[in-house]
Amino acid sequence: MNCKNIKYPILFSFLFFAGSIQGGYAQEASDVETGPGIEQTSFTPPFDFPIVFSGNFGEIRSNHFHGGLDFKTGGAIGKPVHALADGHISRIRVTHGSGYVLDVDYDNGYSTINRHLSAFVGDIARRVKDLQYEQESWEVEITPEPGEYPVKAGQVIALSGNTGYSFGPHLHLDMIESATGDYVDPLPFFMEKVKDNIAPRAEGIILFPQPGKGVVNGKQIHRTFPVNPTQPITAWGLIGAGIRAYDHMDGVGNRYGVHTVILEVDGEEVFRSVVDRFAYEENRYINSWTHGQYMKSFIEPGNRLRMLHASNGNRGLVEINEERPYRFVYTLSDALGNTSKVRFTVQGKNTEIHPVEHREKYAFKWDRTNYLQEPGLELVVPRGMLYDDVWLDYSVRADSGDVAFTYQLHNKRVPLHGACEMRIGLRRDRLEDKSKYYVAGVTARGGKYSIGGTYEDGFMKVRIRDLGTYTVAVDTVPPEIIPLNPGQWGRTGRITLKAKDKETGINSYRGTIDGKYALFGKPNSISGNLVCELDPKHVKKGGRHTVEMTVTDGRGNRTTEEFHFVW
Repeated sequence: MNCKNIKYPILFSFLFFAGSIQGGYAQEASDVETGPGIEQTSFTPPFDFPIVFSGNFGEIRSNHFHGGLDFKTGGAIGKPVHALADGHISRIRVTHGSGYVLDVDYDNGYSTINRHLSAFVGDIARRVKDLQYEQESWEVEITPEPGEYPVKAGQVIALSGNTGYSFGPHLHLDMIESATGDYVDPLPFFMEKVKDNIAPRAEGIILFPQPGKGVVNGKQIHRTFPVNPTQPITAWGLIGAGIRAYDHMDGVGNRYGVHTVILEVDGEEVFRSVVDRFAYEENRYINSWTHGQYMKSFIEPGNRLRMLHASNGNRGLVEINEERPYRFVYTLSDALGNTSKVRFTVQGKNTEIHPVEHREKYAFKWDRTNYLQEPGLELVVPRGMLYDDVWLDYSVRADSGDVAFTYQLHNKRVPLHGACEMRIGLRRDRLEDKSKYYVAGVTARGGKYSIGGTYEDGFMKVRIRDLGTYTVAVDTVPPEIIPLNPGQWGRTGRITLKAKDKETGINSYRGTIDGKYALFGKPNSISGNLVCELDPKHVKKGGRHTVEMTVTDGRGNRTTEEFHFVW
């Protein structure tokens, strides 16, 4: 990876989440003083109260890195959010995913995205609401001219909240370097206001024998190891290591990602990861770097994530080819220089390594375009979609009554770097309305979830992002609309409905009051409730009113319900 020059320390903080583990290592911790101050851009904190984080930059999330810092707001919404420097508001959005969102371009070469706000302020709030009624949509976007909404450092630009896909009140702050478009860690800009004397702590290690090239404890499958092993770890051939670890901070119980991970074997560095920046399009590489919550200390051949560095000429993989102990040492550091070490030994033990047995048609190579054609199935995986070679555990089964066969592309999920086209043929094409068919992913327990797709000449065509298990299903059942506490609507001035759909999910909704458009939204996507705050400008007070809500699911099934209230 070619690191870009940046104007602030690259000793940022923390990193990713992980899962339970088992292995052989001892751990020691020490506090390391941070180096001399490096001149850096000055920012005002977003809040005027002490800074505490609930999440940090680069934590492991599903299919992506956590792109910023999550500032705690004391469990409350409505805290004034301040501009970090002089600049201007560049984008204003309301979305189901991030709630109320405000982008700010600063004059010092950075921009921020403020997510999960509870409200905008001043003219922006009025402008957004007018646009929502004009477009008859909760989700709206405004791109102001640079001179429309200038801001000064410390100016209140919004109120913190819990909107969008948010599990509790907080401010999510992304910071983007304008020159590159990279997401960068905001923590160094607030270092002096953060209290942290706790080093990262490891919770386990994992070893990956490479297919057909290595074994661990006599087997050619990955193995996890606890902190205090009771048995020695043996290996032979080519293996990769990984670690599960978290960072922690003073006075809070949250776990954070680890900023820097360095692996040395027999005193020589073989790998390091430094979570300081990433580009948006690098997000899905997280699926290659991580295994659950473990961070791999080697680089798969199709992984182009710039924050990973291998220095042993073998992508960080370790060759165990002598019957002797190999000394592994991990060094874990956070942004403030707190450091811990993890030590374990792998004993070389000469063991037979069996080649991978496979049929050529099911061997997908990471550096070429791959095709799979079976009766009723067509799949194209272009070059660049796989991070490493995959030997598909392919199978097909027929469940009586199903409209299509169920195709297992692989026995466990293999993430793809982008969407790939797949076609599944219908066994029983019985519906006149073809829009009711959908491609369903199938879980290990047999549950189904909608992938979408369109009907085309006896096939369902869809784009998938994982090699998993798929079939075709039918959704003809309309959604359900449930009023929540309707007796309180008039007193609270708030109408709340729950829209539910068992198969393809809620795709759209539209509400009216007394025949006029009513601004229903989904303020918090975790609850999923549809909420309308009654506004005397749009609903006349002092009488009986009729609410009509129409909800449509992912296959076009529609439900309309009427409710009455007095306000």
